Amino acid sequence: MSILNILRYPDPRLHTVAKPVTDFGAQLQTLIDDMAETMYDAPGVGLAASQVDQHIQMMVIDVTEEKNQLQVFINPEITWASEEKQVYDEGCLSVPGVYDGVERPSRIKVRALDRHGKAFELEAEGLLGVCIQHEMDHLLGKVFVEYLSPLKRNRIKTKMVKEIRGLEREASLRAQNRRF
Repeated sequence: MSILNILRYPDPRLHTVAKPVTDFGAQLQTLIDDMAETMYDAPGVGLAASQVDQHIQMMVIDVTEEKNQLQVFINPEITWASEEKQVYDEGCLSVPGVYDGVERPSRIKVRALDRHGKAFELEAEGLLGVCIQHEMDHLLGKVFVEYLSPLKRNRIKTKMVKEIRGLEREASLRAQNRRF
């Protein structure tokens, strides 16, 4: 298994709409395992394939404290959402260090395929419900900061761009130092 590179906001690839999964072969199984390892290592509770530059409708989630109940959702579809809403403080592996309140339906029903292509349905609320909706947004090319005000979103974008430039500068200096 491998730790994958997680795209960071405002990378334009995060706005790519994912395509349905049709092949459940070895390549998909490896991607699922690599995404799970990446999510646990980050650490996070959910990761969409779009976040690792694989634009297919697949996401992995584990909201347990023990990190031992991995759930895989392939070609997920929300079939029902409650009218009742809740605000949940969300964060994202693609927007590290940023948390803010996002209002979403408090309960949902989702239909998806598991890692072997078997259909299942699930009703979710609380952290699991929020996580499913958050990861499904990624599959639609949407990042949670897009729910925030334009002012907050622009501040976050500026902060992320500065951090990315800093990381790139550090990598460049390390590369230069290796040459000597």
